[in-house]
Amino acid sequence: MQTDHLARSKKFIKLLRPETAGAAAQTAITWFKPSAKLAETGKPIGSPATLGRLGPLEVRLAQTKQDVKRAQKLRYRVFYKDGTAIADAPTMLARRDKDTFDPICDHLLVVDHAAKPSLSGKQPVVGTYRLLRQDVANRNGGFYTESEFDIGGLISRHSELRFLELGRSCVLPPYRNKRTVELLWHGIWTYVRQHGVDVMLGCASFDGTDPDRLALPLSFLHHYAPAPEAWRARAHPSRYVEMNRLPKEAVDQKAALRELPPLIKGYLRLGATIGEGAVIDYQFGTTDVLIILPVSAISARYIEHFGADASRHAA
Repeated sequence: MQTDHLARSKKFIKLLRPETAGAAAQTAITWFKPSAKLAETGKPIGSPATLGRLGPLEVRLAQTKQDVKRAQKLRYRVFYKDGTAIADAPTMLARRDKDTFDPICDHLLVVDHAAKPSLSGKQPVVGTYRLLRQDVANRNGGFYTESEFDIGGLISRHSELRFLELGRSCVLPPYRNKRTVELLWHGIWTYVRQHGVDVMLGCASFDGTDPDRLALPLSFLHHYAPAPEAWRARAHPSRYVEMNRLPKEAVDQKAALRELPPLIKGYLRLGATIGEGAVIDYQFGTTDVLIILPVSAISARYIEHFGADASRHAA
């Protein structure tokens, strides 16, 4: 029995490595190049606000300032009211999580059409993701991720590729299930297809600001999921927290996997790797790691699951 568990563990770890994604995934990047018309206009052709549906749940892009405010209110509830983030006075008064990046980002919303409407008559937003394309970031001072990680070298080494930053992911507790998460990822996948994105990156978080209490999962990521040299980026020296806290032979892989947040575990299953060093975010009460996910590294089975043309949950 122990031998079987060990064999399954090794097989699982092997599946996390991008090089095992197979020929389909390694050539997948060619499927995401924008058409000539898209390249000229910079906008997707015929892209509606709605990106997909799954039962009463709809995933779509925010279209108005009010939509963005609804996403910010959800983030406040998850991060500050229910979570460990520390609100300053303006945030507490507004009861919204907002920053200077929100106006330039696209906001992915999951709306539940079966739930009770709010006082304003709107169906509730139950999940959200913030998306920032490289061309937009370049015109507006860069990515949010750059405040924690030195990603300049990574981007310059792949200057021919289009980057997309993922961030501010949150879902209401009753909706933290496979359906909601799958619909969020369907929305991201559709967005990636529409905009010809080649690489996704961003910060993903552990709850807590004591890296010693996170020694096992941080060491696991350091030893078993490091980004290859060509895709490597480090935390800024002033904020760098060592992830290599346990020797490789002391890392219990199964126990470490159980301690990984679902979001980080999901990224790894898709084919993501991790940058060097973690960063403590005292405002949000988290320890952050850098996620790097080239489209070419996405596991073929996930491409097949959502469809190369993002048709699985198409509206």
